[in-house]
Amino acid sequence: MRVLFVVDRPTDWSLAIPGVEVVESRRYVEDASYSHLSYSLVFNLSRSYGYQRLGYYVSLLAEARGHRAWPSIETINDLHSQVLTRVVSVELADTIRKALRPLRSDEFVLSIYFGRSIARRYASLARALSEQFEAPLLRARFARSDGEWQLEHVGPIPAKAVPESHFPFVLDAAKAWLGRRRRGPRKAKVHRAHLALLVDEDESHPPSNARALQRFERVARGMEVRVERVHRHDMGRLPGFDALWIRATTQVGHYTHRFAQRAAAEGLAVLDDPVSIVRCTNKVYLAELLDRHGVPAPRTMIVHRGNRELVAEILGLPCVLKQPDGAFSSGVFKAETVSQLEAGLERLMADSELVVAQEFVPTEFDWRVGVLGGQALYACRYFMAADHWQIVKRGQSGESTYGKVETLAVEDAPRSVIRTALRAAELIGDGLYGVDLKQWGSKVRVVEVNDNPNIDAGFEDKVLGDELYARVLQHFLDRVEARRHAAIAR
Repeated sequence: MRVLFVVDRPTDWSLAIPGVEVVESRRYVEDASYSHLSYSLVFNLSRSYGYQRLGYYVSLLAEARGHRAWPSIETINDLHSQVLTRVVSVELADTIRKALRPLRSDEFVLSIYFGRSIARRYASLARALSEQFEAPLLRARFARSDGEWQLEHVGPIPAKAVPESHFPFVLDAAKAWLGRRRRGPRKAKVHRAHLALLVDEDESHPPSNARALQRFERVARGMEVRVERVHRHDMGRLPGFDALWIRATTQVGHYTHRFAQRAAAEGLAVLDDPVSIVRCTNKVYLAELLDRHGVPAPRTMIVHRGNRELVAEILGLPCVLKQPDGAFSSGVFKAETVSQLEAGLERLMADSELVVAQEFVPTEFDWRVGVLGGQALYACRYFMAADHWQIVKRGQSGESTYGKVETLAVEDAPRSVIRTALRAAELIGDGLYGVDLKQWGSKVRVVEVNDNPNIDAGFEDKVLGDELYARVLQHFLDRVEARRHAAIAR
């Protein structure tokens, strides 16, 4: 197993550790040779884990390449969540109080190196925090208010910010970490049978229409599952549920993602889980993942500043440019000329270090296969909007025009389409996904895998009817029951 310490600049890490290779972050992201490495352990010591910055992509692409990233992309998103910080502060209240009681000041900053603190008196606190936020170098800030200490912020320590006087300790801590096994994940809590349905009534294009939500609630009553709608300000109520279904459009850093994080932290069965949200909402991750596992896709390039001049040569024109986190056909542009290509890349790369470019494959319709728990749930043909190359045509005034939708029984869809969709979804997880595919002739190619796919009454449920909603509910019930058995076994 190769061990990589990824830093912004090689000079940021001067400590020599046997068996450790120091790699520049941009090189790890852009050099294709790292895509083909066998299992590797990647310590991400970048200066920043900001969304769509280089440090973010180091961990995101490490996971797509089958490497183990520390911190993981899930931890990176946890570090940006003030909600989780407050949750952890409450959970570790006794540990924090015991460790910081002797202090006279009302503020305290703790540096944590590979799960350890230089001061022995803070060893338990450092270990507890590193188990909650698994990252190699952490800085935790505490404040005392009304006599009680609270955790205010947890963030990474850039490699170059480690004081030289701490080098010997950091070196020992790193060697110790590499020499021992990591502990497993925390065990989840078990709550009562009660499902939260997160909706946004102000959303113009929600993933489920009103009739679909009503059908789901009706079927749930027949299965003795209590369903209660919740909204963006109800996050504090999540511990009172045992499952969460997000039926508002998800996005990393959005309240929907924070709901998923909180639900997962509380031990709820959740669709969509926070890991799936991160993986599906970033097309760079998906492109790397599909390529690594040999899942057929349209010819694709991950574009960065070092190869942007080669896009037209490799993919030809027209081609399609994709914003990494675009959703619902937004952030996707067709470039028919070199000038359109340059303008599109300039626009997209202003917000993200990496952009996805794909060959343009004109088809009459796209397949959408809904996958739940590794099984095909529905199969639809989404036709292109009239006089347009996408299934949705957006007007200048904001109105949207859609192509027609045809729903087939899963067994009536081409086997190659279903088989390829299941293969792609399996790489993401065991949740609910909508796999979009192109088919021309005998060729089937995966365009993308979506979390939070549409389930609208009259469309995706046209073949199965109430049975579709029953299968979603049974998926939740199976997961809740499994957690209950696990709790009893403990």
